[in-house]
Formats: sequence, structure tokens, C-alpha cells
Amino acid sequence: MSNPYDTLKERTSILGPTIQFKGELSADEDLVINGTIEGSITRMQRLTIGREGTVHANVDAQLVVVEGTMQGDVHAAKSVSVAQTAHMVGNITAPSVTIMEGAKFNGSVDMSDSSVAKDSGTSTAAGSRRSSSAA
Repeated sequence: MSNPYDTLKERTSILGPTIQFKGELSADEDLVINGTIEGSITRMQRLTIGREGTVHANVDAQLVVVEGTMQGDVHAAKSVSVAQTAHMVGNITAPSVTIMEGAKFNGSVDMSDSSVAKDSGTSTAAGSRRSSSAA
């Protein structure tokens, strides 16, 4: 009998549109959220907030894709992508950030090396910017 977690597809958990969760959510696998989450989300490999998803939480993950509604700060080790269908309020910290045309975004983006900013005690304006879209 083979291990059911041998393939990446099988290591993705999906929280359906009728699921409502409050609290701290933590896992070491990919997660797709189509329901409602309130609290904090940590240690995800890839977190996708689907078009039907609503998240009111701070997020710490490797990769984050926002397609639905997100309120909270996002820290990603690799990248954050905000789709044109997204409504996001919060700050993003990641080395690579994509905000698609049409996305509703209000917050700041920090793509600077956080260890350099902490060591010098200041942050550079080139590493941060504030934007919003009213499209």
C-alpha cells in the first residue's frame, strides 16, 4: 500500500466554503481556504485564499496567493500574489510581491531585507510603498 501523502496534490488541504474557523491554524502543507478563517495562520508551504475565501488573520507562510477577501498582515518567505479578484487590507512583507491590475489593496508592501533594516534601525523608502486601487 502506498503512502497517500506521496504526491504534492494529496498534501493540499482544502477548507470548503461552509467551513468557519476561529483560532490558530498551523500546518506544514499547502492549504486552500474557501471558507472563513479568523485568527492566525502559520507555517504553511503555500496558502491560497480562494475567491470564496474570507480571512481575518495574520499569515506567515512560504507562498501566499490572495484571490478572495483578506484582512491582516502577510509575511511570506518567498512571494505574495494578490489576484485581480482580491480585496485585501493589510501589510505585505516578502521578497517578491505581485499585485494584479484590478485588485483592491490597501496597505504597505515591504520587499526589503528585514535583517538589514533591523540592524540599521531604519527602513528604506525604496523597500516600502503604500498603494490602493479603487478600480
